[in-house]
Amino acid sequence: MDGLSRRRMLFAGGALGAFGALSLASPAHARSLWTWAPSGSVAGKGAGLDPEWVWDEEVDQLVAAVIERGDVPKVNEALRTWTRNDQPLPTGLPTDLRDFMEKARQLPAWADRDKLERAAEFNKSRGLYLNLLNGVGGGMLSTAIPREARSVYYSKGGADMEDRVAKTSLLGFAVGDLNAYRPDGDVVVQAVKTRLVHAAVRHLLPQSPAWSQTSGGQTIPISQQDMLVTWHSLPTYAMRKMLEWKVPVPAADSTAYLHVWQVTAHLLGIRDEYIPATWEAANAQSKQVLDPILAPTREGVELTDILLRQLAEQTSPGGIDRPLVNALARYLVGDQVADWDGIPREPFWEKAIATAWPKLVAFREKLIPLPLVPPLAWTIDEAARQYILFYLTKGQGTHIEIPETNRPT
Repeated sequence: MDGLSRRRMLFAGGALGAFGALSLASPAHARSLWTWAPSGSVAGKGAGLDPEWVWDEEVDQLVAAVIERGDVPKVNEALRTWTRNDQPLPTGLPTDLRDFMEKARQLPAWADRDKLERAAEFNKSRGLYLNLLNGVGGGMLSTAIPREARSVYYSKGGADMEDRVAKTSLLGFAVGDLNAYRPDGDVVVQAVKTRLVHAAVRHLLPQSPAWSQTSGGQTIPISQQDMLVTWHSLPTYAMRKMLEWKVPVPAADSTAYLHVWQVTAHLLGIRDEYIPATWEAANAQSKQVLDPILAPTREGVELTDILLRQLAEQTSPGGIDRPLVNALARYLVGDQVADWDGIPREPFWEKAIATAWPKLVAFREKLIPLPLVPPLAWTIDEAARQYILFYLTKGQGTHIEIPETNRPT
């Protein structure tokens, strides 16, 4: 297979083999019954429907019609000019799509401007951790989410992962920008565009024989449950890791950071009755929907290799090679997920990072003096910085666009 060495496939083979043939046939094999109560959501109530069987019906039907009418090229051309939260929707959009987008771009009534501003300041002050966790950490988790890995791999974006990373980065750093939800920010723009892309993928992927053969019986991808799984691989995972690293997070900052992702979830089309109202509710939901379904797939292993190879190649001028990238990824997601992703072991760098990173964090948080930070920590610090530079600049000159096709066969 292109881009995946025999050595790496053999490395991952142990994990795939141990997990068993059932995982290849049914990525949702470990899924438990939905028991999370809507009383724990931002809505405080709801029908309690299993999100596995809920999608985004209004936009799904609309985007399917846009594709079938042949309107995608003109829609994408118009959407390229829509770049700010406060900007009117561009002319040239079909009336039905325009009407939907006018509704979809509105913040929910429960959005709190003060919390959004505080979240922006928190993202600025904790940018190193958050960009590292939401970028490389979230990326490595996503390739261990079977449905997400296969949806990415078999959709149009899977054929050009550099462009796929760029488009994903647009939403990621829009959320983290200081002006994210201000008039001159663009998180509303990127979230609504992403919602349209998800609808297109729901229409197109069922037409892909390759996806259908590996979907484990799922006939429509990116259900509300799948979106929740991805959501938890970002803010829930990031907050958990920061607390694990003993990063001081005041309660107001913690609440604000959750809030910016709650509002973003709403804009992405996740129903309010599924969006956790508190970190306690988020962690409980994550344990039900994310933790049990992490598993290895051939597609996930290949995508991981592509992502880490890109990172090592793009950041090599800073002196970062693939072994350090591998070890950093392992440190962020842990050995189990790293094994499923086929990330090679790097004993020297793994030990170095495990020793140096906690002290580097403590120094950054003014918890220990500089002499206690080992010299090797600054090499690791540069690796993190170079990754963030790579992550934040990938979106330059690209646009989130509605696809018309799946991955070429």
